[in-house]
Amino acid sequence: MRLLLILLFTATTALAQKNPILPAFHADPEILYSEQTGKYYIYSTTDGYPGWGGWTFSVFSSYDLKTWSDEGVILDVKSEAVPWANGNAWAPCIIERKMSNGLFKYYFYFSANNPISKRKEISVAISDHPTGPFTPLDHPIITDKDRPAELKGGQAIDVDVFKDPQTGKYYLYWGNGFMAGAELSDDMTSIKQDTKVNLTPKGGTLQTWSYREGAYVFYRKGKYYFLWSVDDTGSPNYHVCYATSTSPLGPLNIDPVHYMVISQLPQKEIYGTAHNSILQIPNKDKWYIVYHRINKDFINGGKGVPGTHREVCIDKMKFDKHGNIIPVKPTR
Repeated sequence: MRLLLILLFTATTALAQKNPILPAFHADPEILYSEQTGKYYIYSTTDGYPGWGGWTFSVFSSYDLKTWSDEGVILDVKSEAVPWANGNAWAPCIIERKMSNGLFKYYFYFSANNPISKRKEISVAISDHPTGPFTPLDHPIITDKDRPAELKGGQAIDVDVFKDPQTGKYYLYWGNGFMAGAELSDDMTSIKQDTKVNLTPKGGTLQTWSYREGAYVFYRKGKYYFLWSVDDTGSPNYHVCYATSTSPLGPLNIDPVHYMVISQLPQKEIYGTAHNSILQIPNKDKWYIVYHRINKDFINGGKGVPGTHREVCIDKMKFDKHGNIIPVKPTR
């Protein structure tokens, strides 16, 4: 009997470690470790709809990064709570902030379609717990007019939020076709307009580091790492690159040798590996990349447009002695 239980436990654990880690179709994963609960959380775009037309955000929780529990829908952008939007709930990010009174606040940033402006715009919802309930603002906080003046085209999507461990200041990053960045105001619901900068990486090609979207920023050993996705979300070439900086608002430095983070492995039927977040295990120099890939049955468009059926995966990420990211080999 004991042997049977051990075998069952081993089989269950092995199953739980396989990619993808979430059920059904999800994309643009944002991972959070909560100091308040001691658990990990993933927030994502709900995928599988024509035209990337999902309208709800869900959250999944885990104690061990292996077994994930569905905590349910935390925000519906078609609800009365979000009067300015009517769908296209995309690419969220979240940050935990410990307030001066010792309590926690969670700021959940997301983009959606504004039918009045006919543009994608960004707003924020606030909660006292990682799973909600979240109370959204009744208006966007980032629109086209908030981009740096020299930037044209693209959309206000793919938002990222970052706390600088060196200064305690908070920053917001966003953009499609460009990367904009700015310091957040103290209330976390607006940006300091005079801090806006154009961070769009220069140069590169669709095979190297040409910028498309999906900015993500983290800090390690004196360096600020800026990650982004290259090429279209429906492309098997969709991959992640990076640059570094000595400041959370740039300028960015791209090493033409060390710039790749993760890319597809078609020989293993792994395609379109991109739009990621990064997790550092608390108090350890141990890192993971959480990303989406295109489900292999949809890569050629036989069952729908490639890129609308994505799934969430996680793999270890390591650095060499110079602080360069060692390219991640995605696993099944």
